[in-house]
Amino acid sequence: MLESATRLGPYEILSPLGAGGMGEVYRARDVRLGREVAVKLLPESLSGDEQALERFRREARAASALSHPGICTVHDVAEEAGRPFIVMELLEGHTLREILREGALPTEKLLDLAVQMADALNAASVKGIVHRDLKPGNVFVTTRGQAKLLDFGLATLDPAWAASESGASASPTEERLTSPGTALGTVAYMFAEAVTIFRNALRGDRDGVVIRVEGARRHQLPAPRPQRPGPAAAAWRAPPPAAPRPHRARVGAVRSEVSS
Repeated sequence: MLESATRLGPYEILSPLGAGGMGEVYRARDVRLGREVAVKLLPESLSGDEQALERFRREARAASALSHPGICTVHDVAEEAGRPFIVMELLEGHTLREILREGALPTEKLLDLAVQMADALNAASVKGIVHRDLKPGNVFVTTRGQAKLLDFGLATLDPAWAASESGASASPTEERLTSPGTALGTVAYMFAEAVTIFRNALRGDRDGVVIRVEGARRHQLPAPRPQRPGPAAAAWRAPPPAAPRPHRARVGAVRSEVSS
């Protein structure tokens, strides 16, 4: 852990905010602008891990590509003594996981957070970015009641889908943020399709909101999932389903059925 007054370029470390397997987060001061920020560093033990480094870079690229009140803003990305770090807006409040430990949420508050999360995920999907690791620990609720999505380290980017939605042409050099065919996420929060077909990733974010809302309503966090029968476990054994029809085609089919 870094000590207070440590300098990372123009950022002065003030105090630790938290630490996990993929990062250490500190309260810091940008001495140029005189504002406080949050600085996330890759743990020193992972500084030589290429996979961890790539995930860290992916988080910075995905989050910095988005501008939405429901997504934590990335201010800067830099490196100090071989350790990359991300500079983000400093949030005051608690994660949804911490809030749920205190008890069930009122229905009105629950629906408000659900709408905010869905709106943020929609903004990301317009850019072709799917979060893929939506869980209470990655949803921050500020003191003003604003829900903020955190940790885009497992996000995936579909440039062709994003281009089709925006009407722009897809760049052949656009990268995918995660390797095709790799099942990533937090198992307790994964939906079955996540382990069978990744072209359904957008549905994963959508269903993720439903799971989080239902959990908040019942004041339940998903229990750990050992190897036992269940949708995700069954999906590992089952052959992959056929690819779904494009979203626009499904909408057209529904409209035809309604009109007839």
